[in-house]
Amino acid sequence: MRAVWYDRQGPAAEVLQSGELPTPQAGPGEVRVRLHASGVNPSDCYRRAGTSFPQEYPRVIPNSDGAGIVDQVGDGVMRLQVGRRVWLYNGQRNGRAFGTAAEYIALAEHLVTPLPDNVSFAAGATLGIPCMTAWCCLFGDGAIAGQTVLVTGGAGAVGHYAVQLAKWGGARVIATVSSSAKAEQARLAGADLVIDYKAEDVIARAMAFTGQRGVDRVVDVDFGGNIATTLKLMAMNSTIAVYATNGNRNPVIPMRELMERCIALRSLVLSALPPPLLAAAQADISKWLAAGERIHNIAAQFALSETAQAHLAVEKGDKLGTVIVDCSR
Repeated sequence: MRAVWYDRQGPAAEVLQSGELPTPQAGPGEVRVRLHASGVNPSDCYRRAGTSFPQEYPRVIPNSDGAGIVDQVGDGVMRLQVGRRVWLYNGQRNGRAFGTAAEYIALAEHLVTPLPDNVSFAAGATLGIPCMTAWCCLFGDGAIAGQTVLVTGGAGAVGHYAVQLAKWGGARVIATVSSSAKAEQARLAGADLVIDYKAEDVIARAMAFTGQRGVDRVVDVDFGGNIATTLKLMAMNSTIAVYATNGNRNPVIPMRELMERCIALRSLVLSALPPPLLAAAQADISKWLAAGERIHNIAAQFALSETAQAHLAVEKGDKLGTVIVDCSR
């Protein structure tokens, strides 16, 4: 099969190679997917660059997320059949060296979810890490109907899905953004209030929106960078769900203030969450997709041989949505 891989970590243009590798076979409990699209997430770039993760295996096919068609099933597979359109996550995680920057991937059936016919493969490849992370941040502690949710970075890959899912879950949604273009994206996703944190007073606007009560839940793209602001707008018995903290990787946490206001801190990395929660996320995302038209932001698309350029597009930091690699060309 055609694939892209690296044998050492470093800059994308220097370490990513393309060529032919053996086509994987579906083992017991696995399905093989003929990939049509691969989603590139920041964590995929960190792993390849070596900035946050050591080299895990002698050879790695990058990228965790993807979408395609099941073309082979292993012994014991009951839920999926050959010919089924699917999306998948954690392709290159948790003991798997070979991800989705290839024509085929073989992985455990529980990581693979049916993809509706009206959702393109490119859109399906945006679901994995972004949509699963958004769901777990929102619903990891139960229903959110009637709550007020703040999504920081409401136009980002995770944030944009979080806004849509929170509205579907019955919450009022505040989204923070950094530009007028991103504000429009957050509004299209359904945010009830959009705040440009570079030009507006986030605390004043959020507190006014909630009648000075504060927000019940935050889906936070940068815990360390936002904590000084976030703590000023949390309601009693509220929750901060954290999936990144790049602004300050080692923040000082004011525990006494969290304790006195019973603010829960839920930190998560998708690949480490318990299987029942992940299964619930997949099931709910399927219900959400079936319930109406959804917005799947695709920032750019590249051919498989252009995977290095796709990684560079993610690392540039100005994308709106998910960068996609087209595995069929």
